Amino acid sequence: MKVLIIIPAYNEQENILGTVNKIKEYSEELDYIVINDGSTDNTEKILIENNINHIKLINNLGIGGAVQTGYKYAYENGFDIAIQFDGDGQHDINYVPNICEPILNGQADMVIGTRYLDKSSSKFQSTFMRRLGSNIISIFIKVFAGKKITDPTSGFRAVNKKVIEEFAKEYPKEYPEPESTVSLLVNGYKVEETPVNMNERTGGTSSIRLWKSVDYMVKVVLAIIIDSISLKRRRKK
Repeated sequence: MKVLIIIPAYNEQENILGTVNKIKEYSEELDYIVINDGSTDNTEKILIENNINHIKLINNLGIGGAVQTGYKYAYENGFDIAIQFDGDGQHDINYVPNICEPILNGQADMVIGTRYLDKSSSKFQSTFMRRLGSNIISIFIKVFAGKKITDPTSGFRAVNKKVIEEFAKEYPKEYPEPESTVSLLVNGYKVEETPVNMNERTGGTSSIRLWKSVDYMVKVVLAIIIDSISLKRRRKK
């Protein structure tokens, strides 16, 4: 099985080298690709100086565009499993076998790594506001897509070859994690979760700055509702 780790990175000069080194320490055989999403700091310089496999995007496409670039790379190079893995050091490389196992066993098309399914698996549980936001999104995914997802904004997720092809062709840009989950569920794909450990960011600034904003939450919920209705209508045609 060919497995690729997709690492979106925007202004991650403080974290990206450590993230890649942990992957290499875990396994020299594991393929990875860093997507430098138009960083304005020294991320590109660090990638070049350390001979890190990467794609440089001239403009900042946002997390959705960066991750889709990774899926396009995975599809064009014939990978069987693609794992989305944040460049800020929050994800634990030791959980790669756990997140791939349901796919290898044919139990899932996508597996989401969650810190909430078994809270003992992860010391870092995020802020209260982000947990509240995840709970709200989870409720709406359950209502409109039919399945409870405990960590709908988790960026630690693995997909099989069929989903790689789907995401290479079309991937949400605004709120990619919850929207892509809704898309797969409505279209009949099997989505499962598995407990993982997540670490607190050690440096830099998180790109997720709007979790305390009611406006942000309303937009995510509206996107879930609109996407689910649109996808269901499309399936009926």
